[in-house]
This record gives sequence, C-alpha cells and structure tokens, in this order.
Amino acid sequence: MPTQEEVYEVLRTCYDPEIPVNIVDLGLVYDVQVVDEKKIDVKMTLTARGCGMGQYITAEAEQKILEMQDVEEAKVELVWEPPWEPSMMSVEAKKMLGMPEDE
Repeated sequence: MPTQEEVYEVLRTCYDPEIPVNIVDLGLVYDVQVVDEKKIDVKMTLTARGCGMGQYITAEAEQKILEMQDVEEAKVELVWEPPWEPSMMSVEAKKMLGMPEDE
C-alpha cells in the first residue's frame, strides 16, 4: 500500500508547464488521502482560477498516481479554498523563482 509521503513524491514529478516548479513545492497540493491500498484522493488548487492548464495538471497528477504499484483509482479534485498565495510555496520554490524566502 502506498504511503502518503510516496504519493507526495510522485506528485513532485508533476509541473505546472508555465512555472518550472513542481506542484507540491508550489503549494498547490492541499491534501493527500490514501483511502485504501488501491485508492488515492488528492485535493489541490491552481495559482489562479483562470489558469488554462488546470485540466492538464490534474490529469497528469492522476496518471502518475495510477502508475504507482497497486493503485487502481486516483481522484484529483480542484478546490479553491483556501485561495492559493505565494506564501504557500516551499523555500526551494521561492529560490528557484528568485523570490524572497520570507514572503
């Protein structure tokens, strides 16, 4: 059965095509639930509601989760609360984007 951390590691291989940082370090992944050994549920958001890449990003995340051993069902739900803000990014993401680390 995959662990929550293993799912996060897989999600770190998914990138917003417009930003060269993975969706976990961007702070887009709000929740990962290993429902049972075959089902994973994820709640995530986007940097903006109007982001045209939302369908692409969620489909990629679902596909990568489904490639994990024993996983048969992956549900990635887009949520808008709380709204995303730059302070949700990891220190590494801020460094990559040339942002101050204390934002």
